[in-house]
Amino acid sequence: MSRQFRLGVSVAALVVALDQISKWWMAGYLFPRGGRPVEIAPFFNLVEVWNRGMSFGLFNAAQMPWAFVGLALVISALLVWWLGRAGRARQALSIGLVLGGALGNVVDRVRFGAVFDFLDFHAAGWHWPAFNLADSAISVGVCLLLLDGLFEARESPKKASK
Repeated sequence: MSRQFRLGVSVAALVVALDQISKWWMAGYLFPRGGRPVEIAPFFNLVEVWNRGMSFGLFNAAQMPWAFVGLALVISALLVWWLGRAGRARQALSIGLVLGGALGNVVDRVRFGAVFDFLDFHAAGWHWPAFNLADSAISVGVCLLLLDGLFEARESPKKASK
């Protein structure tokens, strides 16, 4: 097992753990009985949203959590395969973030039939769809993968010309 693989799996496990702890705390202590939004700042609230659909609430009315669980598990298996071929630590870190986020949301779908979202950013009456730590890890991981791909593309011709 390569060092990159261990790094990615460790990051994924940490993301799942932190995601589940944050959801447990928010659902159990802040919103134990369907609480009202809590204003933290003029642009940020803590809310209770149960997302039964995909990202950003797409297909929220579909009521097919097991289809989303299956899709997420297939994607996770592909990420593990990719992680096994990761050649750089930053690539393994990025894949680990995406994998951990996907699995964190799978845990919610299996336990509750929906994903618990609680972070709500807004400005001038416009709200970004509520999200959670797992969603953040996925977004950051994808951005880092894109950056890694851009920088790797720049490095490759230099290596080839030597």
